[in-house]
Amino acid sequence: MLAPTVGHYTFVRGDGAPLDFIPGQFIQVHFHYADGTATKRSYSLATIHDHALSPGEAVEIAVSYVPGGAATALFEGLEDGGQIDASGPFGRFCLMPADANRRYLLIGTGTGVTPYRAMLPQIEKLIAERGIEVVLLFGARTPEELLYGDEFRAFADAHSAFRFVPCFSRELPADPHPDVRHGYVQQFLDEFSPSDSDIAYLCGNPNMVDACFESLKGHGLPVPQIRREKYISNK
Repeated sequence: MLAPTVGHYTFVRGDGAPLDFIPGQFIQVHFHYADGTATKRSYSLATIHDHALSPGEAVEIAVSYVPGGAATALFEGLEDGGQIDASGPFGRFCLMPADANRRYLLIGTGTGVTPYRAMLPQIEKLIAERGIEVVLLFGARTPEELLYGDEFRAFADAHSAFRFVPCFSRELPADPHPDVRHGYVQQFLDEFSPSDSDIAYLCGNPNMVDACFESLKGHGLPVPQIRREKYISNK
């Protein structure tokens, strides 16, 4: 368990072939409702992507549990060694090779932070090669719901160009880091003076994504420089 209501799952392809991906992509899990109706859910790949994955190497996803949710029932009933049906990877929520921006603003809530974990090796390379800066604004209700928080803090401590700003809406840590904020991520965008030299990524709660999208447009970011994922992956 990553958090009281979030599970961390590791999978390999059943046919032994590699499941490589570009950081920021997702897979779709296919299953059926109780009445037999087919459905699917999307999950960003959380695996820290520092090399091309080979046959038999695992990928990771984070799954939020929602009482009564069909996907929740699927994953809660999954035993070690169990199988799921999935397709992918899909998506273009990725750091693009042609980007020439000065800074990335990575904004997420809940399991929407998982693609940013996968991007860390790529971010490290871009800091070294292009001298970019990165701000990760991550919203959670409480410290125990801050997914991969220790990893992001360690990365920030090791890279001065990477700033990790956790935003807690309900409860602050007992001894908060100076970059910790109390409130919602969208409340703190102004603090970082977004401009048209930035590229922003938004992933997580759809209401947060919409609010931040409008705020960033108001700061002058062209729409192509605001990249969004707001799928619901936990019901």
